[in-house]
Amino acid sequence: MKSITFADIHTIGDIIAENELFRQVHCPDMPNRYDSNFIEFKRMPTLKEFTETAEYLRAFHLKRNQKHVKFYLPENEKPTAELTDYLQTENYEVGFLELYAIEPGLFPKIEEQPIIEIHAVAADNFSMYLDLQYQADLQFGVEYAKQKVNLYKRHFSNPAIMQIIAFYQGVPAGSVEVIITDETAEIDGLSVKEAFQKKGIGSRIQQFVMGTFSDKTVILVADGEDTPREMYRRQNYQYLGFQYEIFENMALS
Repeated sequence: MKSITFADIHTIGDIIAENELFRQVHCPDMPNRYDSNFIEFKRMPTLKEFTETAEYLRAFHLKRNQKHVKFYLPENEKPTAELTDYLQTENYEVGFLELYAIEPGLFPKIEEQPIIEIHAVAADNFSMYLDLQYQADLQFGVEYAKQKVNLYKRHFSNPAIMQIIAFYQGVPAGSVEVIITDETAEIDGLSVKEAFQKKGIGSRIQQFVMGTFSDKTVILVADGEDTPREMYRRQNYQYLGFQYEIFENMALS
């Protein structure tokens, strides 16, 4: 397995500013997508550096009618006690991500179930895939869901991205996108509709990915405080590191 870091994770957006402290990613086509509009610190900021950077990003986003600020800290570094106290006082949301990887041959074998079908998205099922994603994205607002439709259409035409849809008894039930590079296949946005959860659909989507990309290292990022991370560990994924994220919804401030 090649050395995998968070730098190998696909980011939607462009680096529009960079200095010795941070790099700024911005996506004007999707201003409401938090993971496409953020600042990533290249080293741990002092409290003064963080507050100055936050003030800059807040002004930058407000000027463009963006209602959030988001930051990533350096990989495998926890925030200082001083910074942690400040973030709590100012009511920032603080969490962390975990990076996982697996060689496809190590993924536990699962028996096939005829009522669960997994397919690569093609012209004949793309409309069903779009509707499935749109309904899931509505929880973040209509404008966000509409922006994502355009993104999915671009991804459909991108040979470096495979879209996958799962059916349960013929009904669209789950999906994922796979970001393909020379050495890795990144599982991104794996989701199963609530009504179809705990039926083995998510595992079978992953098994489809493992079979399709058996010659690559499969990687993914999981929320460090969500239950799926425990599933990934049981499925023989290797834990590779963590990264703290800091978020503020300015609409609620």
